[in-house]
Amino acid sequence: MSPLPGPEEEGGAQEVSGAVEARGREPGRLEREELYTGRIVKLSLDRVRFPGGQTGELEHIRHPGASAVLPFLDAPTDPDPRVGLIRQYRYSAGGYLWEVPAGMPDSPHEAWEDCARRELAEETGYRVGELRYMTRIFTTPGFTDEQIHLFAAAELEAGETRRDSDEFLSVEVLPFSQAVEGVRRGQIVDCKSVAAILYADRFLTRAWADHRPAPPR
Repeated sequence: MSPLPGPEEEGGAQEVSGAVEARGREPGRLEREELYTGRIVKLSLDRVRFPGGQTGELEHIRHPGASAVLPFLDAPTDPDPRVGLIRQYRYSAGGYLWEVPAGMPDSPHEAWEDCARRELAEETGYRVGELRYMTRIFTTPGFTDEQIHLFAAAELEAGETRRDSDEFLSVEVLPFSQAVEGVRRGQIVDCKSVAAILYADRFLTRAWADHRPAPPR
């Protein structure tokens, strides 16, 4: 089976300037009107050319991206290792959600691996001995370019947390099988957490030693 093309090969998300008009009818952004710049996101109204040649306007939210980590407290190859999840208050969801620890880089130059290690330590207190990259996801590509890079962590050491003032969460330890079942039952519905748990269940826990993909830069 031939490999699937990535978003870039299919004319996916692009940060292209007005010079796109000089390259013929290539899909992408033609113009941008900045509407709002916030602490985390930027909102713009973009005029774009679609693959069929038509043009239109799209509301577009730009996000710096994030790293998320599924922490294993036991060896990932154990029959049913324990994992650490957080129960975090989310205003947009109207209450608490089960999640894997996650957060944004603290600077434009922080590597995704470093971001993952730092966020895990800040939110849970766990320091990473071994970190494995799993994959990346586009959270809601219909209106935002946000990408989250998913990692799994093992060989953890307990330490002190350092949470932000607007983070209201608790750390919960449970068997990995219970986390997978929580996805199946609709108890875990946060998309990055669903993706991380199912990816680890399908591809990672049985082949930890051989699973070493590198995150994109």
